[in-house]
Amino acid sequence: MPFTRSKPPRYPPFDLSEDQITTVLDLICRGSNKARDLVSPGMREPDINRTVWQSMRQIKDDLEIVEVYGEVPVASSLAHSPPSVLRKPDIFLKFIHQFGNEDEYVAIECKRVKANDTTLNSRYVTEGVDRFATGKYAKHHRWAFMLGYVLALPVEGVISYIDNRIIERYGPSAALTKHPPRQHSLAICENALTQCDPEQIRLMHVFVDMLSASS
Repeated sequence: MPFTRSKPPRYPPFDLSEDQITTVLDLICRGSNKARDLVSPGMREPDINRTVWQSMRQIKDDLEIVEVYGEVPVASSLAHSPPSVLRKPDIFLKFIHQFGNEDEYVAIECKRVKANDTTLNSRYVTEGVDRFATGKYAKHHRWAFMLGYVLALPVEGVISYIDNRIIERYGPSAALTKHPPRQHSLAICENALTQCDPEQIRLMHVFVDMLSASS
């Protein structure tokens, strides 16, 4: 008997409930705060990422998240894609209901940012936000997360610069909307991007204090 699919593929692979978004934000903020004391002056971004996701793994048992991964390749959703298109989100999470489907994960891309540093702040957009907008990460997903390691205050200047760059690249509809900060965060913002027309992906931007890494 020929193989037949019992139901069509699900797109997007999954959505996140409000409670799950809150859970992810809580883990990001608590993990970053725990890692801050372990971040040494001048630490490279990949090393900060590793310290953060290891701290998140220590905290995740209190939450509904089963696994936290760092820098693990995530396959493209296209079956014919060659290995060269594998991408590595800095951190990604899986809830229980996401196991069994490689396309289902919560992606977190991490970038250093710094007041008055146009190079770092530009990379937040061109090497971070762009990867979600183009579908390199979290293709067909409705939610993803950006984590900004703030190395110099004020954070308002960092956010203003990033917001302007996003608007330049994606238009006014992609502008950042500020949310009330959570414990252990400096600021939280949200925006929407057209990823696979007409589908949109919403990004939650979390900015945390990592000043000890700026020396």
